[in-house]
Amino acid sequence: MINQHELAANINASVTTALDEDLRDGDLTAQLIPRHTEAQATVITRQDAVLCGTAWFNACFKAMDKNCIIHWLAQDGDVVTAKQTMCKIRGDARAMLTAERCALNFLQTLSATATQTRHYVEAVQGTHAKILDTRKTLPGLRLAQKYAVKMGGGHNQRIGLFDGVLIKENHILAAGGIRPALEQTFRIAPGSISIQIEVENMEQLNEALEAGAKLILLDNFDLDSLRAAVKFTDGRAELEASGGITLDKIRAIAETGVERISIGGLTKDIHAIDLSMRFEI
Repeated sequence: MINQHELAANINASVTTALDEDLRDGDLTAQLIPRHTEAQATVITRQDAVLCGTAWFNACFKAMDKNCIIHWLAQDGDVVTAKQTMCKIRGDARAMLTAERCALNFLQTLSATATQTRHYVEAVQGTHAKILDTRKTLPGLRLAQKYAVKMGGGHNQRIGLFDGVLIKENHILAAGGIRPALEQTFRIAPGSISIQIEVENMEQLNEALEAGAKLILLDNFDLDSLRAAVKFTDGRAELEASGGITLDKIRAIAETGVERISIGGLTKDIHAIDLSMRFEI
């Protein structure tokens, strides 16, 4: 679960890094504008999307001009349509020009993640399946993208390696098998930590169930195998489908009866939302 204080600190750190890599010793092009020139601008979307990233956007502008005024006409999680004005900004023209690119980069990327998630969530409506994210996030944007998944209607899994256990194929091999891997994990993991194990076939599923697994990831199971796994498990553990999941397959996967579907594409296979900011000096 995302901690709000940690998220706020992460926003500030991400924005600082983004502005630092863009600015270094200053914005050469912004010097075309006379000092202390006031300006106003509007931000529109050129395509339908789920808006996300307003806090990162705001932080970019406030870092350059703490007195700038930003008025949002939509909020994170809202559906916006092509040509819709999303916000209006008024402040120092130089500062606004300097902040523009970094602010839009955050907004277009996080809106893309939220939009992608919403497509998957809508595709499984009426089933019992939840759409979940993974750790396949853009470097440095882990918390930001997981926040965006929530804005799109999805659910977060572990933030990182520190707050949840996922025993995968290489862990199983190194530990000597499914049962010893689970037994050792049960001994060392705190009671509040989620413990999940990945299996690749029905034999491994049976081993995991017999060893006491309560959360099992079914890796690259086809539809028939997913249905068989749900029937065989019969409620003894919560099942999650993962691996090669695309939007055209998601409905059929959800209808097999799995409770969870995790999708790396929510955060790694995204196309930035087309946004534009226009000045009115």
